[in-house]
Amino acid sequence: MNRDAPAPLDRLSSLLDRFRVSAQLFHTGALCGVSTFDAEPGRGFLHVLRQGELVVTHRKGAGVTRRIEAREPTLFFYPQPLTHQFHNAPKEGADFTCASVHFEGGATHPLVRALPPLVVLPLSKVPGLDGALTLLFDEADAVQCGHRLIADRLFEVVLLQLLRWLLDHADEGGLSIGLATGLGDPQLARALTAMHDSPEYPWTVELLAQQAAMSRSAFASRFKETVGETPADYLTGWRMTIAQKLLKQGQAVKSIAPELGYANASALSRVFAQRTGLSPREWLLKASAA
Repeated sequence: MNRDAPAPLDRLSSLLDRFRVSAQLFHTGALCGVSTFDAEPGRGFLHVLRQGELVVTHRKGAGVTRRIEAREPTLFFYPQPLTHQFHNAPKEGADFTCASVHFEGGATHPLVRALPPLVVLPLSKVPGLDGALTLLFDEADAVQCGHRLIADRLFEVVLLQLLRWLLDHADEGGLSIGLATGLGDPQLARALTAMHDSPEYPWTVELLAQQAAMSRSAFASRFKETVGETPADYLTGWRMTIAQKLLKQGQAVKSIAPELGYANASALSRVFAQRTGLSPREWLLKASAA
């Protein structure tokens, strides 16, 4: 046994414990003709083309390829609200299992901000999904007590396995600079996970570099290059994202402050205003009105 080997790292649980993701099955079977899936704030989609062929189109200016053809079993993941259309043969439509995906916090969810608007992956590229997809398809096709609830949970398992795969295959998944690429770096992931686990801790670059088992200068340089901001800026952003969630839940600034490492409500409010341009109260009023 190698005593110097680093302990296994869970890169997703602490993040998803704070900002949950859920899935809800809404279709299984053939889709014929043109099917439109409209964008709604806070809602994404996870479609699995089980068999057949498909053409997917997007509106001009949506920031993704306007036309995509799939000729083998393929997964389409839309983490962000994006209207799309499926075009299938009118008589022999392709076979799908589809779920809507709901991100707590909507556009402020860390993964919504970190992922591209669309991930397209042939199932043959992600062999680790086989087991969960087999169970999902069996349950989605069944008409038994509770099958929709079980299918929802299995869709969430597929989603988590997909996220796990994306962290380890950033280039194939189309991930650009940001949180997801940082979590895909074995050393930076330890520093990021430490901040996710303990946002109240007085983290410094030196302490985070120790988590990553790197020198201070090497850590700071690679973090900025990979995540796109300094460790201090990332930590502040993570704290403010949590603060926004807790404000929406009705918690007072004075109770939130110590949870995020601030001495008092004034200290948190000052940083919050610097980050958002609004006081916590002003931000909450605006968010409630929206």
